[in-house]
Amino acid sequence: MDVSTCTALVTGANRGLGRHFTTELLRRVAKVYAGARNPDAVDVDGAIPLAVDVTDAASVSAAAQAAGDVTLLINNAGIAANVNLLTGDLDGAHREMATNYFGTLSMVRAFAPVIEGNGGGGILNVLSVLSWVSYPDISGYCASKSAAWSMTNAVRVELAGKGIVVTGLHVGLMDTDMAEGLDGPRSDPAVVAALAVDAVEAGDYELLADDTSREVRAGFAGGVAALYPQLAK
Repeated sequence: MDVSTCTALVTGANRGLGRHFTTELLRRVAKVYAGARNPDAVDVDGAIPLAVDVTDAASVSAAAQAAGDVTLLINNAGIAANVNLLTGDLDGAHREMATNYFGTLSMVRAFAPVIEGNGGGGILNVLSVLSWVSYPDISGYCASKSAAWSMTNAVRVELAGKGIVVTGLHVGLMDTDMAEGLDGPRSDPAVVAALAVDAVEAGDYELLADDTSREVRAGFAGGVAALYPQLAK
């Protein structure tokens, strides 16, 4: 799709990767709604602040009514509660699933008819390398992103016939607040946002934005032992 002529909505646009998405899209002359639970927190010049809480059905519906010219939806809003599924507080895991899976799905359900009615376009779901591999101390987050990946695959097939390309973004740690306190190499979120918008323009179904994602994806053929060496016999 031609991003320069699109109208985009970015969720979680007030900080981190979402803010970089907003800036990148505006740089390419797109019209951008910057979605956030608190629209007053949006500080990107040229963006149109839009109140949206992806976990609230009424808020999502109101956003779809207010932004009826959208042709590109970027589902970036997400949370990490750092929950171990065996020993942690499951309230956090419920919140992760409500936001990262059901919240993303709610936005897709609300905006797919809008995008179709505007002649087609794209949806980009921000997933994670943790859609594919899990670590105990953040296993609640991993499960929510894995569910979002499965959902992305399902809606991609269904929406293809409606002129909507659904792109899944997989990336490891980025230099954002969400990754604070975690060890490992970090990508520049500005670079990730630019690569993702390139993928949308190209009509790609999937983007592996860093070496970590590419390495994990390549390990699929090796089965469980390749992804979890500690379980190799």
